[in-house]
Amino acid sequence: MTELTGKPVSDRICEELKETVSALKAKGVIPTLAVIRVGEREDDLAYERGLKKKFEANECNVVIKELPEDVTQETLDNVAKALGEDDSIHGILMFRPLPRGLTDKNIVRSIKAGKDSDAMGMENMARLFAGDEEGFAPCTAQAVIELIKYYGIDLKGKKVTVVGRSLVIGKPVALMLIKENATVTVCHTKTKDLASECRNADIIVAAAGSAKMIGKDHVREGQIVIDVGMNVDEEGKLCGDVDLDSIKDIIEAGTPVPRGVGSVTTSVLLKHVVQNAARSV
Repeated sequence: MTELTGKPVSDRICEELKETVSALKAKGVIPTLAVIRVGEREDDLAYERGLKKKFEANECNVVIKELPEDVTQETLDNVAKALGEDDSIHGILMFRPLPRGLTDKNIVRSIKAGKDSDAMGMENMARLFAGDEEGFAPCTAQAVIELIKYYGIDLKGKKVTVVGRSLVIGKPVALMLIKENATVTVCHTKTKDLASECRNADIIVAAAGSAKMIGKDHVREGQIVIDVGMNVDEEGKLCGDVDLDSIKDIIEAGTPVPRGVGSVTTSVLLKHVVQNAARSV
């Protein structure tokens, strides 16, 4: 199996942004992402640290808006509204899911498409559905496409099975794959004979959020398997939706977890923020 790691993909995205970031700095503009975090979930904090490291390494800024877990809905909505109106902020990311009793309904309806860096809002989702390249796709879904393109994997006419139907990954990545002229089948945990649907594909994108659910019964020789899952196994170790150890001697190529798609996601987020900053000058 050829291992499709995310680092070279991420590095190329960042390299391609350097000229734009330098030009913006010359005009006194520093691309800046605002992160809204409610509470102190460890996975949110870990992702936040990675974001800050990535942005700082590329001479961009991250502003953290930390709110207590018992914050009122009105305060949360007002924080998001203020960031939307702040010209020094070029992108907004809100960690979800929110604590019980809070909803993102008002935010996703009102956030401006340009600042909606991870496609939380309805406008960017509509643009994605329509194939409008001015909009932003969810970062993880776009990271899948960036990785596929980097490794020169031709999608035209290929059969792709997407396992997962979330608005964050499954549905948007299916639309993006169709735009690249792939023939896409969307499956999920309730699909009958999921193994057969997966074996029928040239490429599998696993994004159901279920640890190691894709095993040797789901694959055949010559396939490419993209694992978007991020789970913890019974031994407390980080793992994906794919049991890679059981299939690595069968498939042609696959992504590891960690060091795969996830390592591209923060660079895609950076790209979206830089692109919006460039549009604002």
